Amino acid sequence: MKSGAMPKVISALTARTQFGKIMRRAKERQDRFVVDKRGEPQVVIMGVKDFINTIAPEPEVLKLIGEEAKRKGKNRLTMRQIQAEIASYRQGRQAKNGSAKSRS
Repeated sequence: MKSGAMPKVISALTARTQFGKIMRRAKERQDRFVVDKRGEPQVVIMGVKDFINTIAPEPEVLKLIGEEAKRKGKNRLTMRQIQAEIASYRQGRQAKNGSAKSRS
């Protein structure tokens, strides 16, 4: 959201009838909307990026992991590649646990 910009107050009826448009504006322009019902504010509609940046900032460790993933190109894995990574990890873990049991 632009610094100093106030959220737009809209009625519950407007929120219902124009929800797609409101979602697009919240996502693309970082607009915020306060939904009003019978003169009382009820909820806030805002984009996820705006929410993360202002309300629930990403922990520093996750930010660093994300940056490293982008550098290594790991942020663009397909579901098949992700499943292969998980399977590989599990196989390695099973092999490690199996060798530890055989020493007992």
